[in-house]
Amino acid sequence: MDPFVKIKSIPAPLPMINIDTDMIIPKQFLKTIKRSGLGKNLFHELRYDIQGNIKNDFVLNWDPYKTSKILIAGANFGCGSSREHAPWSLLDFGFKSIIAPSFADIFFNNCFKNGILPIKLDQRNVDILMKEAEDKKEISVDLENQIISYDDKNIKFEVDEFRKKCLIEGLDDIGLTLQKNKKIDIHEEKIHNIQPWIV
Repeated sequence: MDPFVKIKSIPAPLPMINIDTDMIIPKQFLKTIKRSGLGKNLFHELRYDIQGNIKNDFVLNWDPYKTSKILIAGANFGCGSSREHAPWSLLDFGFKSIIAPSFADIFFNNCFKNGILPIKLDQRNVDILMKEAEDKKEISVDLENQIISYDDKNIKFEVDEFRKKCLIEGLDDIGLTLQKNKKIDIHEEKIHNIQPWIV
């Protein structure tokens, strides 16, 4: 996956609580195992009417939010089923970070595994950033220094050190495994010498 670098963007405001994974990516779009192409179906039922026409009353259909890299949302974001397509669709749309007061645990973990930085902040700071988003003001997310910057002000955020390292280095589970490739080769050769009948 791509390394996470400092990002700047006018964030998209989505002041809704309990946004579940079926709202993020409805079940009819889960037939694919590809991570690409899902962005067009992100928040499908909010973005399109029953005929498939774009709804003009949804924030992600407006400029400049159509190209936002940061999403500001309400509490319990990503609740519902554990579908990994949810972070895939957010990432494919262009989101690299989601800021909310709280996240569903499985969704939160899936974000890190797919190159998205989920940031938990207290409601007061989420409200501040939501206002910045509604006013179409740019903010930045600096993972290395764990700082969100807006209007010459900073908000510190917490992130697990191991997950931070993986995002900065662009390491998903496969990437982490490949870092131990030499040890795996040595182990496989050893096993082959002891038990040559194992292919």
